[in-house]
Amino acid sequence: MSIRTASAPIDGVVPWPEELASTYRTNGYWQGRSLGSYIAAQVAAKPDNEALSDGAERLTYKQLWDRSGAIAQYLLDQSVVPGERVLLQLPNCWEFVALTLGCFRVGIIPVMALPAHRRHELTHLARLSDSVALFVSDTDRDTDLRAVAQQVATDAPSVRKVFVYGELTVDPDSSGVPEYPLLPGFDTAAHVDTADLEPNGSDVACLLLSGGTTGLPKLIVRTHDDYAYNVRACNAVSEFDERTVYLGTLPSSHNFPLACPGILGALFVGARAVMLRSPAAERALRTINAESVTVAAVVPAVAQSWIEYQRDHHVLTGSSLKVLQVGGSRMPDELAARVEPVLGARLQQVFGMAEGLINMTRLDDQPEVILGTQGRPVSEADEILVVDEFGEPVADGTPGALLTRGPYTPRGYFRAPEHNKKSFTPDGFYGSGDIVIRRPDGNLVVAGRDKDMINRGGEKISAEEIENFAYQLDGVEMAAAIAMPDPVLGERLCLYVTVVPGHSVELADVISVMNSAGVARFKLPERLEVVDSIPTTKVGKIDKKAIREDISQRLARERGHDEGGRR
Repeated sequence: MSIRTASAPIDGVVPWPEELASTYRTNGYWQGRSLGSYIAAQVAAKPDNEALSDGAERLTYKQLWDRSGAIAQYLLDQSVVPGERVLLQLPNCWEFVALTLGCFRVGIIPVMALPAHRRHELTHLARLSDSVALFVSDTDRDTDLRAVAQQVATDAPSVRKVFVYGELTVDPDSSGVPEYPLLPGFDTAAHVDTADLEPNGSDVACLLLSGGTTGLPKLIVRTHDDYAYNVRACNAVSEFDERTVYLGTLPSSHNFPLACPGILGALFVGARAVMLRSPAAERALRTINAESVTVAAVVPAVAQSWIEYQRDHHVLTGSSLKVLQVGGSRMPDELAARVEPVLGARLQQVFGMAEGLINMTRLDDQPEVILGTQGRPVSEADEILVVDEFGEPVADGTPGALLTRGPYTPRGYFRAPEHNKKSFTPDGFYGSGDIVIRRPDGNLVVAGRDKDMINRGGEKISAEEIENFAYQLDGVEMAAAIAMPDPVLGERLCLYVTVVPGHSVELADVISVMNSAGVARFKLPERLEVVDSIPTTKVGKIDKKAIREDISQRLARERGHDEGGRR
């Protein structure tokens, strides 16, 4: 196969060193093909097989291909040209998949916003990427997203058009950016020939969002070569084939449900993807039954809600669900142990990042690996370093910061030189901010984030470890261990929990569990906050930053009360 060279580079993209890129091509990791070409092969081989279902809407491979071609032509007719960026904010629906595929086919670059984003985040993303168009729903819950899009367009001069999914009410006297309905763009009567526009393997395919909880998202450049390899490597480890039925219920613009192996993984191998707008337990479990879903991907909080709902209501009646992938954040060991007994599915732990590296447990791993680790890299070409605070490698079994590079880990964020200096080493290793322990067998155990370690007078405590003990209590629904400021020790350990209705949890209960396990006393939590809900980020991870702010405010109020009392 001949490998095409890249189109003109886009300002702000950090390239791989040519010597390394050549090695990746020679070794077959990069195949010089567009993402769309892998799906085109399935269209040619099995055009009438079902590719996608979204409620009552069902699309064969040919129908999906035709609709993606039609929307590509629609965008071209609207003067959106290859190489330009467009901001996508759509729910989990077939239109999202067809639009994304259409962009891939002609070299238009989607910027993958999340459904929960609003003006603040969308304006930042549009400005940073110079997006020329926005794709939004008409509404989301109580928010008029058309109005939000117009506000974004006002603040981001690059935006020329807004495409609306849903009801379009055009005000002829409006002085805003022109709006266009999205759905007519999928009219397959439109003729499109994308052969001359098909991107090169080294061209930018999409811009993903960084998953950090601090600051506004950074943009992650994924090329057709590296993202296709990301999908293929995850497919191999997850054992996706044409019999797979994948449930996409996390936001599809997120890397995990999109390409690890996710929706794209299913389409790469001629399988079927099922789109669901919410992971709410009752509907999700009933959809698994109705669609004979074999693989689903969730975050730990969703896994817990499914486990509890199934335990109480016994919704899953068949045996179709074979694998539950859990990622996004560390799954507590106690919760991991409940997946197979309650849901009847093999757990596959997934630990990775939109910046590249993906680790997975293997489906044939021993139970202690599946339940107690977050897996190992999906590619033999992934390079892993675990280092101390001075950047020196630590021995296996010792906690350290994770550094990685490889054929699907980009070399820098988009237009972010200052962030790149902080996040990437001079020789191209990406520092994820995760604290991990590498076992002698190569599997990683996530011990927390570098900001998720409590430093109690010089003694380091892993928040994940404390949370695992909390989950051993029947009444604990969700747990988050955080550092609270202390004038003497610097930090002390505080535990936030939500409690199952009808139960109660006291600090003494947590301490009792930990004392029974013989845990060092300095690890015992010194404060327990029982709350109605624990805040999460837009992709479902526990928001430790918000919790730390909450405990600081509580402590400040208590100090103010004490000082007022003394006066």
